[in-house]
Amino acid sequence: MRHKKSFNHLGRTTSHRHAMLSNMANSLLIHKRISTTVAKAKALRVYVEPIITRAKSDTTHNRREVFSLLQSKTVVTDLFRDIILKIGDRPGGYTRILKTGNRLGDNAEMCIIELVDYNENMLSAPKKEVGKKRRSRKKGDAVAAEGAPKKEAAAPKAKAEPKVAETPVVSAETEEKAE
Repeated sequence: MRHKKSFNHLGRTTSHRHAMLSNMANSLLIHKRISTTVAKAKALRVYVEPIITRAKSDTTHNRREVFSLLQSKTVVTDLFRDIILKIGDRPGGYTRILKTGNRLGDNAEMCIIELVDYNENMLSAPKKEVGKKRRSRKKGDAVAAEGAPKKEAAAPKAKAEPKVAETPVVSAETEEKAE
């Protein structure tokens, strides 16, 4: 039963889980994107987003709290100096999980977790303008709505007689010549 099981334990003891999430958070903040399983990425998102929120206000207390979770001075300074400048104006949702398929060995569902404002490919992609389009049931109404003149009804086409496959007529004379 799953009574009061509020988070995924990932099959690890508490100390192992905290150490793993701390290492993954360090890697994510250093490299800006890492590849992992979906379950670990979801657990990491819950772990790292409050850390980034805490880093929005640069106080000694917040630096010490973040350091107690990450255990790396270089990552903490990088977070408070560079990363917060780029994603500090967001109200939340600092990470993105992109599913990439299943792992060959054990068929585990894999993904890439990344910091949102560091994906240059997605930021440079042109956004499509979404316009309000009118939908109608009749084809003529949609054409008229766009300003083009309506097409006049064409005269009914005369029914064509079905084509019959012509078979060559074989006479007795042609059979004798063929032999």
